[in-house]
Amino acid sequence: MNKKYLSRFGLLIGVSLVSGGALAQQGDAERGQAAAATCTACHQADGSGMNVPNGESWPRLAGLNADYIAKQLHDFKAGQRQNATMMTFANMLDDQQIADVAEYYSQMPVTPGQGGDEADEALLARGQQLAERGDWNAYIVSCQSCHGPGGTGVGSTFPGVASQHAGYISAQLRAWKNETRINDPQNLMGAIAKRMSDNDIQAVSAWYATQPGSEEQETAQ
Repeated sequence: MNKKYLSRFGLLIGVSLVSGGALAQQGDAERGQAAAATCTACHQADGSGMNVPNGESWPRLAGLNADYIAKQLHDFKAGQRQNATMMTFANMLDDQQIADVAEYYSQMPVTPGQGGDEADEALLARGQQLAERGDWNAYIVSCQSCHGPGGTGVGSTFPGVASQHAGYISAQLRAWKNETRINDPQNLMGAIAKRMSDNDIQAVSAWYATQPGSEEQETAQ
């Protein structure tokens, strides 16, 4: 990896430590279950979300890092991340309730992703390449450089993307590419997404949707 990316990753580590400290409010999963009652209409009672082809997919929250979930809720509440529905619900929660809801979902078992089963072998192979090795001809860093081996997530800054729904991953990559989502540190995702073709976005989304999350990997072993 060249010096430019090493420098950027060093900055990201610092950002992660600072943001993690800022959001370090202890959550209570039991209280979170009650506060999350309004979330189940979209994210389901088990936190699995839903893949909606040609529509708005709702992400899996089950098993995601609690501080990551909390940050996204705070960003929706502050308008730093745009979604009319999520902004409404986030504004219904105070800081303690956000911490509680985040803790509740983080303790749920990871559920399988949807939307990648119909992808052909060539598309999945391209997705695996981007996920594991990147494409240096296109200046695309591998996804696992930040999201970790297997895409299971690293800390509160880089969420687990394995077992996430293909429709949701695709929508977020397009949002970063079109600059309608800008709440990532150092614009790392925005810079990478702009270098990805529509086929690349579809490929990596399908690949990660077919991959097991961390708890599923442990069970398989």
